[in-house]
Amino acid sequence: MLLKILLIEDDATLFKEIKDRLMDWEYEVYGIENFQNIMERFAKVQPDLVIIDIQLPKYDGFHWCRSIREHSNVPIVFLSSRDHPTDMVMSMNLGADDYIQKPFHFEVLIAKIQAILRRVYNYSTTTSDLKVWMGATVDLERNRVSNEKGMIELTKNEIFILKLLIERKNKVVSREYLMNLLWDDQRFISDNTLTVNVNRLRKKLAEIGMENGIETKVGQGYIAIEQVGK
Repeated sequence: MLLKILLIEDDATLFKEIKDRLMDWEYEVYGIENFQNIMERFAKVQPDLVIIDIQLPKYDGFHWCRSIREHSNVPIVFLSSRDHPTDMVMSMNLGADDYIQKPFHFEVLIAKIQAILRRVYNYSTTTSDLKVWMGATVDLERNRVSNEKGMIELTKNEIFILKLLIERKNKVVSREYLMNLLWDDQRFISDNTLTVNVNRLRKKLAEIGMENGIETKVGQGYIAIEQVGK
């Protein structure tokens, strides 16, 4: 069952961009047609998470956050182009779970959404402890990767990074996204530590003939390669 997100954003262009990206991650996304009746829409959708802008027609996001909190403990994430510290303090005091300032990297939004959903609903993006990648079996529970050339043992950080990459294989995964999820997972990884872990992961993969499995996209991040049809 797909988790439902209510996106309360009056900028049509931004709404469509966020909705399309969230749907790529297999979330159901609902919007607002009448900004005077947001609570009616909320009651009808019964979302698992709410993303809300501060500056909205009629009443601002703080107003609607108060209204939602009177009826529900659903997770709420604020999006705002306003950078005054009091806005963040206000949102937290009203019971919001996070505050993201515009413009933002979409990977950061996804990382925060997944972190909140894991915490609140014990939700996991991993449906199985076994993954198949480049003809190899990736055992997420035992921290192992094996193929016909042998087997390698990975550290918890290395298997976590590999999992995130192969979940988005053939797509660039930004360093910022990786560090956000690793940080939330209480691994407290730094930029330099991420580089070290990826380099070690590559060296281990090379031991079983998978040295070309992970590519670096300079200035962007990393990509786990998977040939079409493999």
